[in-house]
Amino acid sequence: MPQAHRNDGSVPPVGAQALYDDVTWADAVVRCANAANAGTGTRRPLTAQPLRDRPGALLCGSCDLDTRPVLSAALGVVTRIPGPVVHLDLSGVAFLDAAAVAALVRANATVKGQGRRLLLHHPPYSLRKVVEMFPDECAALEVAA
Repeated sequence: MPQAHRNDGSVPPVGAQALYDDVTWADAVVRCANAANAGTGTRRPLTAQPLRDRPGALLCGSCDLDTRPVLSAALGVVTRIPGPVVHLDLSGVAFLDAAAVAALVRANATVKGQGRRLLLHHPPYSLRKVVEMFPDECAALEVAA
């Protein structure tokens, strides 16, 4: 696969590949290099792909310690998607740990600081539970009806 190129000079984190051009995020794909888990079977890698019908991304997989660098890279791309509202579809996410929810809160703050909105769709049960445990910290997260 070709190397990622980004104008900001940053390099994707170890264990992640970020492929996208500088003009549009249409070809962006971020995925975890370590998809296999030696436990009871294999787990799905964390992937992020652009939404085709609106500005945003679809996350699939699990957001935990093993995929934290991938989530960080994906959210870095998501925060640069142009438009007044950026959509993040979580319908393919099986699990978000508390650190992943904190990363969503930071991404939301970045987008909000640009005068835009980050709208979450189809949050998994684990996100709802973390929001219940930390309501003040997560109050800024916006979930689509």
